[in-house]
Amino acid sequence: MGHVHVLDHPLIQHKLTYIRDKNTGTKEFRELVDEVAMLMAFEITRDLPVTEKTIETPVINTEAKVLAGKKIGLVPILRAGLGMVDGMRKLIPAARVGHVGLYRDPETLQPTEYYFKMPSDISERELIVIDPMLATGGSANDAISSLKKRGAKHIRLMCLVAAPEGIEVIQEAHPDVDIYLAALDEGLNEKGYIVPGLGDAGDRLFGTK
Repeated sequence: MGHVHVLDHPLIQHKLTYIRDKNTGTKEFRELVDEVAMLMAFEITRDLPVTEKTIETPVINTEAKVLAGKKIGLVPILRAGLGMVDGMRKLIPAARVGHVGLYRDPETLQPTEYYFKMPSDISERELIVIDPMLATGGSANDAISSLKKRGAKHIRLMCLVAAPEGIEVIQEAHPDVDIYLAALDEGLNEKGYIVPGLGDAGDRLFGTK
């Protein structure tokens, strides 16, 4: 069963409070999401393999650690996932970025795929699927399934907030996928929104209603 990692770093939790606040405007909301994504990227890459190489410092030659060449792929679920990509790329500038376009039917709450574009070597990459919210789990489930059908083998899921219902869906469908969160919330309301949540992440990122 995949593990659920709640990243409780004080800076993440502090910034998440203002992300949740309904009085936070679009500009500040977008900047905060970017900052939290960068902090989460630091945590989610903690176990990347390293190797040693010989370098020359101003004093002596020494053995120093470098990343062992594990290829990273960032996969934002459109459109809200886009708000977290730049923050992650600040720490992982060499990461390739693919996109999965899904929309949720307002009546059935089920996701429909309308766009899929990935690097050609996704089977070799450590893929991080990105979506600010894991509510019913439908969109993330479909995105991960689409990646696996196209050869992806190593996938992680990163969200700002999640409901237990969404966690359960992902763990049942994809027990090999670890989930990284800034917060695990109480649950879903009758409209399928996360409580306490942060509203509609896409609308708040892009100033739409």
